[in-house]
Amino acid sequence: MNFHTRKWVKPEDLNPNRTLFGGSLLRWIDEEAAIYAIIQLENQRCVTKYMSEINFVSSAKEGDIIELGMEASKFGTTSLTLSCVVRNKLTRKTILAVDKIVFVSLDENGAPQPHGKTEVTYVKDRLQS
Repeated sequence: MNFHTRKWVKPEDLNPNRTLFGGSLLRWIDEEAAIYAIIQLENQRCVTKYMSEINFVSSAKEGDIIELGMEASKFGTTSLTLSCVVRNKLTRKTILAVDKIVFVSLDENGAPQPHGKTEVTYVKDRLQS
């Protein structure tokens, strides 16, 4: 699992219990997953199609630093399936896990478009000649 993004839990991210609001965390996950899909599929027109059960394991509080991990688990013809783990950066305690987040690659008309990808690649490898 690659942990690329870190977030600092601030007062505006809290719920009435003074812990991280789940909606804020889900927004961060969807954005991070979209960026991951766009980079992997090399198409800025990728959309979230499906998110499986979300398992909130523990909470985060104001001042915590959390990190979001993404991993590609399946390449379909037009889709990419990811898994996600969010954890506390310092304690490594899991905050949330999502088994499946599916993104679909779209053409300029918004229809699913085959992407031709079969495995994870890295931008640095694509740029070498």
